[in-house]
Amino acid sequence: MDLFSDIPPKESKALTVTQLVRKMKRAIEAGVGKLWIEGEVSNLKKQASGHWYFSLKDDGSQIQCAIFNASKKEGSKALEDGLKVKIFADATIYEPRGQLQLIVEKVETSGLGDLQAKFEALKRKLLAEGLFDQSRKATLPVFPRTIGIVTSPTGAAIQDILNILKRRAPWVQTVLFPVRVQGKGVEHEIANAILKLNHPKSYGYPSCDLLIVGRGGGSLEDLWAFNEEVVARAIAASTIPIISAVGHEIDFTIADFVADMRAPTPSAAAELAVPDSLELINILTNAKKRITRSLIHALREPTQRIDQLRESLLQIAESSILTHNQHYRELFLKHDHLHPRRILDRRIEKTVELQRKLSLLTQRQLLDQTLKLENLQSMIRTLGPDSTFKRGFSITMTEDGKIIRSTKDTKPNMRLRTKLIDGEISSTI
Repeated sequence: MDLFSDIPPKESKALTVTQLVRKMKRAIEAGVGKLWIEGEVSNLKKQASGHWYFSLKDDGSQIQCAIFNASKKEGSKALEDGLKVKIFADATIYEPRGQLQLIVEKVETSGLGDLQAKFEALKRKLLAEGLFDQSRKATLPVFPRTIGIVTSPTGAAIQDILNILKRRAPWVQTVLFPVRVQGKGVEHEIANAILKLNHPKSYGYPSCDLLIVGRGGGSLEDLWAFNEEVVARAIAASTIPIISAVGHEIDFTIADFVADMRAPTPSAAAELAVPDSLELINILTNAKKRITRSLIHALREPTQRIDQLRESLLQIAESSILTHNQHYRELFLKHDHLHPRRILDRRIEKTVELQRKLSLLTQRQLLDQTLKLENLQSMIRTLGPDSTFKRGFSITMTEDGKIIRSTKDTKPNMRLRTKLIDGEISSTI
């Protein structure tokens, strides 16, 4: 996360002092967080409100510290000026003064120096061997079905774990391996439990997808079993991912550094072990909504194209149907026009028309011929022999009817016939 992502650009309005201090506070709290610090107490002030303030210093620097409700903080009663202590605190900034300070949650005096030295020595040894390396830590299963729990069967830790698992993931099967978590030799019980759960077939245990190893809070001596080397090596050798859940948030043990994941409390371990079913339902519901929106968005354009194509196809189909209907009508009319009955009807009509025309033409021809005949008759009457005969002319012919037009056409003893208006006269030359 970029803690300064909301800082405005240079050309924008400048930050106020409060804005700057708040950004510095967020950066320190996220970047430094909770840690152990060793130094000498100085300027201790105990307020009537129950809050104590002091400086923690060494040869090179000092820093302001505050303990709220000091009487309730472990080890705080031993505080006094000049005392060398080790505190577990949260680094932050006191906003009104813009001052760096530590909010103290736990105090340990030099009286615990031997255990702490033993703790630091084993920590350095295992660190050198690579048991704390992140690269060797396994990833926790996202949806474990069986979870093994190594803890006391009578403590509050097991009830917290079971209640949270049941609420968050009711489908999970739990396998409790009961052990003592305080007292002489308990480290071997814890290491043995981890070993047996890693070989379920050999020892008759269900196969586990995940182990939770831990106990509730207590003093450094109470939690010491989880600082023993045998427990650390059993955790490191486990092929099953392990969550270490020892004590409270301020407590750190060797088991925490070796385990695949450290939980600040047993309850937190249960929450880290399984997803929340309600959150899963919300995630799935939101994912469904996002997928649905994405599908609707993704399908919107293809749907519009389909609608356009459908409309185009309908238009093409309608146009094609109209064209085919027109073609059909043309073929029907053509077929009807070429049907034998239609042809016969047309030919009958044509024959009737021809007959009518022939009749008209015949009548016209007869009339014309009649008129011509009458004209000829009139001409014959006017120019014919009868008219000539009436004017006193005659026609002389040979016996075979050949007209004599010249004397050259005659010869002696030729018999002739001369036609007059009222008869013929025969004569001989």
